[in-house]
Amino acid sequence: MNTISLHSELINLVNSDIVHLNLPISSLIEKSLMRGEGKLTSTGALSVETGAYTGRSPKDKFIVNEPSVEHSIEWGTVNQPIDKDTFTSLYFKVIEHLKSKDEIFVSDGYAGADNRYQIPLKVINEFAWHQVFARQLFIRPTIDQQEPSQKEFTIISAPSFKADPITDGTNSEAFVIISFEERVVLIGGTEYAGEMKKSIFSVMNFILPEQDVLSMHCSANTGREGDVALFFGLSGTGKTTLSADPLRSLIGDDEHGWSSNGVFNIEGGCYAKCVNLSKEKEPQIWNAIRFGTVLENVAVDDETGNANYDDTSLTENTRAAYPIDAIPNALVPSVAGHPKTIIFLTADAFGVLPPISKLTKEQAMYHFLSGYTSKLAGTERGVTSPEATFSTCFGAPFLPLPAVRYAEMLGEKIDLHDVNVYLVNTGWSGGEYGIGKRMNLKYTRAMVQAALSGELRSAETITDSIFGLHIPIHCPGVPDSVLKPRDTWEDKEAYDQKAKELATNFKKNFEKFNSISSRIKKAGPK
Repeated sequence: MNTISLHSELINLVNSDIVHLNLPISSLIEKSLMRGEGKLTSTGALSVETGAYTGRSPKDKFIVNEPSVEHSIEWGTVNQPIDKDTFTSLYFKVIEHLKSKDEIFVSDGYAGADNRYQIPLKVINEFAWHQVFARQLFIRPTIDQQEPSQKEFTIISAPSFKADPITDGTNSEAFVIISFEERVVLIGGTEYAGEMKKSIFSVMNFILPEQDVLSMHCSANTGREGDVALFFGLSGTGKTTLSADPLRSLIGDDEHGWSSNGVFNIEGGCYAKCVNLSKEKEPQIWNAIRFGTVLENVAVDDETGNANYDDTSLTENTRAAYPIDAIPNALVPSVAGHPKTIIFLTADAFGVLPPISKLTKEQAMYHFLSGYTSKLAGTERGVTSPEATFSTCFGAPFLPLPAVRYAEMLGEKIDLHDVNVYLVNTGWSGGEYGIGKRMNLKYTRAMVQAALSGELRSAETITDSIFGLHIPIHCPGVPDSVLKPRDTWEDKEAYDQKAKELATNFKKNFEKFNSISSRIKKAGPK
C-alpha cells in the first residue's frame, strides 16, 4: 500500500464512531476507572500498573529504513532498522485491532514549547489512562495556539496487540517503530506509557538539529535574573533533586532544545521517579501527586489508598506523570534565554572524581560524549562491584544521529554564549563504594549554588594529575579538604590504582569516536 492508503486508513479510524476526541482529564480518569484500568489514591492520583513491561524496551525499538533517512541515521543496536513492508504490514494490523474495540481515545498536542520549532501531535490510544498520560506529558493546545509550520506526527498505541516475531519481523511481542516519512510512531505489546514520551524525544532529536537546534536530555531552570542552568545526568545522579530549587523557576525536568533564541522545554509535563520519594526531600514532586497525576507501578494500600513509595515489589522504576504547572514555580510557557551554566552530574562509585571541577570547552565535549556514571553492586544480576557505565550525550537510547554531531553543536554554543561548564560528582568520597561515603547533599547543593552564582568562574584551581580536571581550591559552604578526592582517602596508593582504573575505562569507551578531533581526545584522562 502507498502513503495515501496509510493516511486514509488513519483518517477513517480517527473519524469513526468509537473515538473519544480530546476528552478532558476528568472524563479520561472517569473512563479509566470505569474500564478497570486503575484506581484513585488518597491524594486523588490515578494509580496504574503496566504489567510485564515496567520500563522502556530498547531491544524492541526500530526506525523504518526509508530513502529520506537511510544515510542520516546512526544505525546499530540503538537505532535498529526495519524495512518499510514490515512496518506497513504491522501498521494495518494495529489499525484493524483498534477498529475492533468498543472505544479508543484520541487527543491533540504538541512537542516543543517554542512555536518556531513546535511539532503538532495526534495521539491515538487504546487505554484511557494512556491518554491521561499523553495529555499531561505533551504540551496542551491553547485557544490562541499558533499554527505550527511542521507537519503532524501521530502516535498509535495498542498495548493489547501482541506481535508475532516470526511473521511480523519484530524481536518480541512488543514493538516501538518510528517512520519519519509517514510521521508515525507505532507502539504495540507494551503498556509502559513512557514509550510514547521517549519516542517523540527521539523524533525531536532527529528533527531539531536539522534546524540548527541542539536537542538535549537534561533538566533546566532559571534564576530571578533570567540566568539559565542546564543539568545533565543519568539515573541516580541527582538531576531531578538538584534542578528542583524553590529559589529558581523550573523550565523542564527532562527534555530541551537550545536554539539561537535560547532554551525551550520539549514537553508540557514531568515524569518523575518515585522510588523512596518523601515530602521532606522532594516536596515539589510530593505535592504534585494529586488528581490528574498518573502513578505508574507504585504500591497502594487497598484500605487507605495511601501510596507506598518505598515498596519496589513491582519495579524500582516507579513514576509519576503530571503537568509542569503542578510545580508552583514552573516557568510557563517553558521558554527562556541562553544558559550561563551547564552542570554534568555523575555518581562516581569509585570515589576518585572531584566533587566539582571546571571544564574547558574541549573537556565539556569529551565528558558530554562520555556520559559517565557508575552502576552499583546489586543493581543488576552479576554486578558484584561498581562498574563504569557510559551513555553518550547522557541519552544514548534516544539519539538517531551520530553522537559527534550533538557534541559539536554543544561546543559551538558554549563558545558563542561563553557558558561555564562544571562536572559535579554526587557519588562517593574518601574511598570507593563500600568504603567511602556518599557525597554530603548539603555540600553538593553549596557547590551547585556557587557554580550558578558565578562564584567559581574565576576561582583559583589546581589540575588533577590523572583526569586533567580543574579543581577549585575553595568553595563557599564546603570544607577545603573535601574538594581534592585523593586527600580524602587514607590509602593514597589505593586511590591512585582506582583512579587509573577509571581513566582506562574512559579511554576504552572513547575509542569509538574516531571522527572527533585530537583536541577533544586529549581533553580526557591522561
